[in-house]
Amino acid sequence: MNPSAGSLGSRTWTELEARHTLLVPVGSLEQHGPHLPLDTDARVAAAVARRAADAAPGVLVAPALAFGASGEHEAFPGTLSIGHEALRAVLVELGRSAGRWAARLVFVNGHGGNLPTVSDAVVQLRAEGRDAAWFGCGVAGGDAHAGRTETSLLLALAPGLVRLDEAAAGNTAPLTDLLADLRSGGVAAVSPNGVLGDPAGATAQEGERLLTEMAARLRSAVENWTPTSRGALS
Repeated sequence: MNPSAGSLGSRTWTELEARHTLLVPVGSLEQHGPHLPLDTDARVAAAVARRAADAAPGVLVAPALAFGASGEHEAFPGTLSIGHEALRAVLVELGRSAGRWAARLVFVNGHGGNLPTVSDAVVQLRAEGRDAAWFGCGVAGGDAHAGRTETSLLLALAPGLVRLDEAAAGNTAPLTDLLADLRSGGVAAVSPNGVLGDPAGATAQEGERLLTEMAARLRSAVENWTPTSRGALS
């Protein structure tokens, strides 16, 4: 894989005369327990987008949007959140701008907390006549936050940034059981170390498999292009 092959930032404007599909990774800067970097979500979204665009003609990847709506993590140092209102405004304006030269736009979302704002922005862009959609970097059956799933992904992407000696289980209860306390007190109210899940057993091999599967789903979704009424590609 050539990491710059589909990179929008490495192009010149004269190389963009053809109409393109633009992938915009959307992440966050928020705590991911004591063992994972703050920019985990942006790293994952960017990696999935790059892999999906690799060798795909006419598909470009924009620089990742590094900040998202992460208010539920603000009790932890390092978290920087722009909130839902600002995130929605940024996404809509990015979509309007991209629509002047790109044929299609996909927000590749790496942070669950950004929803439903990503979807709302896409709905507005589509109502304005722009061919926009969104894709979620979710893993079926994966734990909620900084557990085995995300730890495996980061071991595949940036093993030097994973502090395995600091990895520890957090609250492993199903997310549905925690929602009321999460909404009232944020992640700190249910997990003192910020982890929702258990990183034990995470491996780079598992992370590589998950990245490959997500990128394949995104590539297929872009090729088939059948957004739902809320603009989701699956």
